[in-house]
Amino acid sequence: MKLKDFDGFVGQHCETTATGALLRHLGIELSEPMLFGLGQGLGFVYWNMKSMDFPFIGGRIKPDALTDNLCRNLNLELDVSQTTSAKKAWAHVSGPIESGIPVGLKLDCFHLDYFATKVHFAGHYVAMYGFDEEFAYLIDTQQQGMRVQTSLESLASARSEKGPMSSRNLSFTISRRGNVPELSGIVARAIENNAIDYLSPPITNLTYKGIAKASREIKKWFHTSKDVKRDFQTTAMLMERAGTGGALFRNLYRDFLREASELTSNAVFERASITFEDIARRWTRVAQCFHDAGETSDFASIEAASELLVEISSLEKAAMAALQRAASCEN
Repeated sequence: MKLKDFDGFVGQHCETTATGALLRHLGIELSEPMLFGLGQGLGFVYWNMKSMDFPFIGGRIKPDALTDNLCRNLNLELDVSQTTSAKKAWAHVSGPIESGIPVGLKLDCFHLDYFATKVHFAGHYVAMYGFDEEFAYLIDTQQQGMRVQTSLESLASARSEKGPMSSRNLSFTISRRGNVPELSGIVARAIENNAIDYLSPPITNLTYKGIAKASREIKKWFHTSKDVKRDFQTTAMLMERAGTGGALFRNLYRDFLREASELTSNAVFERASITFEDIARRWTRVAQCFHDAGETSDFASIEAASELLVEISSLEKAAMAALQRAASCEN
């Protein structure tokens, strides 16, 4: 069976695409930048462990938090289920769908039939809107084909996979619990909350402190890497094309701030969107430096990326501080 009149959502980032599809089924139409911004999604992480092939550079808050923030800001009910039981895991998705409700899933995309690049990543999200005896019918990002299908066996493996960022067969549904507030009244709160978190990272691997740390660590990484081409060109691809919307999510946040400024007529939000346009260009240049370093093994490209990261750290810290001040006046 498949849900009738299920339009899905065309998006670039997996969590906003999956959640956007569920919201659209409720009659809530928001742009992907607005979903990202109301989800207080802007962040940064530089993560390196001995068990990893190479360091991970991410540009958003931790998995699951974005949808939780989004639903809280929109006054929506988020019902999350996790289980180690395969039988219960299936009931958590089949039951709602049989009742006409699409389900969000968090899983490891390595097992999905339609993924051409087989890399373990257990922080991937899809929306499920149907199934039959053989296949599950999903909404994924635009670059993955949007309306896709995978075998029920592969879906079960993807949902139960263990490892970094994995969850225990996590699924979620979203429902209304009252009126959805006017966007003009909630964008400032989302901006302020995101700024507060961004400016107060609990560890130095995160947000502007993490960017500054990355500016130093990438030099060590280059000199100790066993495969410079693989490491830095893969990272460049992930930063620009792996569901980030380009520029490590900064394009999405730039566009959110532009929408927020139009909704509120707040000049600081408008100026910040222009600042993030500049920041986004710098992130794209960092990715290009990484690609060039992989192509030529020239340390000069890493030095150039390091200098850009120092600039970005300072620019983002200042921009988020200005946004926090302006947003607090709106609330």
